[in-house]
Amino acid sequence: MAKGQVTIPKDVREVLGVASGDRITFVVDGNTVRIVNSVVYAMQMLQQEMAGETECTGLD
Repeated sequence: MAKGQVTIPKDVREVLGVASGDRITFVVDGNTVRIVNSVVYAMQMLQQEMAGETECTGLD
């Protein structure tokens, strides 16, 4: 749409676990685009960033 809004079909929203007004992220990898739930994606990125940190800080 003109404001950059995207309409996602109901069956796709259900798979992603998003509702009207929720935020999604478009992940571009070469010529492929994935649509992901922004909250889930942010948590996955945080987990990746924090992986191994307990060992580095001696908290394991």
